[in-house]
Amino acid sequence: MHPDDVDRLTVLEESLWRPETRFDRDHLREVYADDFDEFGRSGRHWSREASTESEPEAFETVLPLPHLRIRDLGPDAALLTYRSETTYPEEGVTLVANRSSVWQRIDGTWRLRFHQGTPTH
Repeated sequence: MHPDDVDRLTVLEESLWRPETRFDRDHLREVYADDFDEFGRSGRHWSREASTESEPEAFETVLPLPHLRIRDLGPDAALLTYRSETTYPEEGVTLVANRSSVWQRIDGTWRLRFHQGTPTH
């Protein structure tokens, strides 16, 4: 995988963990593929529409993403895996999960097709 693609995918994935872009509906519509699906850490299924319409909430995530690994799945596809460590100050809780994201270059632009979070300690 080209280093520019690694850098771009890292920036895109981390944008989903920054409050200023995580709840920016225009940004999410650009990032998510039309058929985006997510199985969240809670086990809940998130469609593209549900995810882009979610209400903002306060959170802080450890960045850069711990243990980020990018695997080339072909000329226009990549699998990102990492660990998320996210604190929700209003709830006073930190949640840790193993994460995976499948990205595909569609019409020259990297788009997120699938994401999953699995609780861990």
